[in-house]
Amino acid sequence: MEKNHNNPHLSSSSSTAKRLCHVTKPPQPSDQMDDDDEVLLTDFLDRNEAVIETVFDRIVRRCDTDYDRNELITRALKLGACLLEAGNRSARRCSSDHNGVVWPLSPDLTIKVFSLLDTQSVCYVAATCSFFHSCAMDPLCFADIDLATLVPKVNNAVVSTMINRAGGYLRSLKLGILPSIPAPPFFSSEPLVYSIRNANDASSISWNEKRSRQGKDSSILTRSCLSSLSGNGGAPGAHLRRLHLFNIERMDNTALSAALSACPSLLDLEIVGLHVELRHTLESISGNCPLIERLVFESSKTGRDDGLKYPTCNEFVLNCPNITTLALKGFKLHDYKARMLVKGLRKLKHIDLSTSYSFTGAFLKSVGANGGGDHLEVMILRDCMHLKEIEVERFMVAVLAGEFKLLRHLDISNREGLACEGDWSNRCYSASFIPIKQLLEQRPDFCLVAEFPKGSYIEMEQMTASDMSLLSQSSSHTSDQSVFMSTSDGSYNSDYGSVNEDSRENGYVMYEENSD
Repeated sequence: MEKNHNNPHLSSSSSTAKRLCHVTKPPQPSDQMDDDDEVLLTDFLDRNEAVIETVFDRIVRRCDTDYDRNELITRALKLGACLLEAGNRSARRCSSDHNGVVWPLSPDLTIKVFSLLDTQSVCYVAATCSFFHSCAMDPLCFADIDLATLVPKVNNAVVSTMINRAGGYLRSLKLGILPSIPAPPFFSSEPLVYSIRNANDASSISWNEKRSRQGKDSSILTRSCLSSLSGNGGAPGAHLRRLHLFNIERMDNTALSAALSACPSLLDLEIVGLHVELRHTLESISGNCPLIERLVFESSKTGRDDGLKYPTCNEFVLNCPNITTLALKGFKLHDYKARMLVKGLRKLKHIDLSTSYSFTGAFLKSVGANGGGDHLEVMILRDCMHLKEIEVERFMVAVLAGEFKLLRHLDISNREGLACEGDWSNRCYSASFIPIKQLLEQRPDFCLVAEFPKGSYIEMEQMTASDMSLLSQSSSHTSDQSVFMSTSDGSYNSDYGSVNEDSRENGYVMYEENSD
């Protein structure tokens, strides 16, 4: 004690250092802060940076121990970080207020503009500033959700978040992994003229390869990815109009049926590459989506789904009378099933049965009877393995006789050629049986696509000068008023041998089935 009395300066210095290092004012809630705190902080912020630095260094040197010195430095760093965060937060708030003032549009108009953007752009906008973020979080901005990508990027949590943001405003949802090469636009305003080159490119990756690659790379979206549609009392799915699903590996019949049951207002459904069956899907649509107008369904196992039965077809036709666009690609459809669908759907305008198996085209001759097919505008029967030349010829006779007055586009292209009468393995690679001159005279706006790997639409040496002149005149019309000619070589890969084996294993009689 005497030693301290003999050295008052040392005693004072030591006690001051300890007071500075350890005596801190306990934190107070913001509502309990008094004016002294504001004055203290204001006074501190008004000090010169050089002065603050000098004083701090002096205080650090006065600390007795390394522990006290480290504690003081740590406290200073925390206070500095706190001030930095507060400054950044205030700067963002000021910038947001500034954007809200200088931005020429009101919040309502800003939300309207943002609602026109795609989903990814809305997310980018939301990260720009607080003002844009508050506008971009409006449910209207997520009314049309597009999360379909070429590579896996989203999971169930992202889908659920987006759907919950949209709530009852959700109108469109696109989800899954898109094909590496997108297919031609289905029934767009542009003429539907395909080429063998496109067909080869699009089919360069088999379905098995796609499924295998997806299973290894992406199993991100699971069978429950659409469960949020039935959340919040079913509000998200109640007003959904469009649902497009692409190559979701783990989606099954039960999960898809549950999702469709939450979408009573659905108008447009597109399913590509899902492991779901045609029969179950049509039953779910019939029972839950009576307003549907467009159905595009591409099988993930081409030629192997033969589960569709007569009762399901009948129920679908009766319960979904508003169908105008129907595409069932890659399924086994016998003639009586195809006839029931095409003839029973009285408002049908566009039909695509590409890559379908089993039907021979016999259904075509009876489609136009009793007013059937009156509204048909587009018919695509591309690469239908068992489509017969004689049935196409009979159909064209009906067209020339005045039936199917609204039909403007017919695609009968086939990589394996058309089946000949009596022997389906004997293939026809020419469409010379179609009276092209007469067709163009009667229907100058008709677009006929007949593309075969081993020959052109009409052998050039067989064409007369008048035929050439007529075709030249046809090509000078607008793009949707044409007859497409192919001179492609035999670059298709044959796969009908495997189909034949499959049909034998299942005991199918390919051409003799008749349920008229």
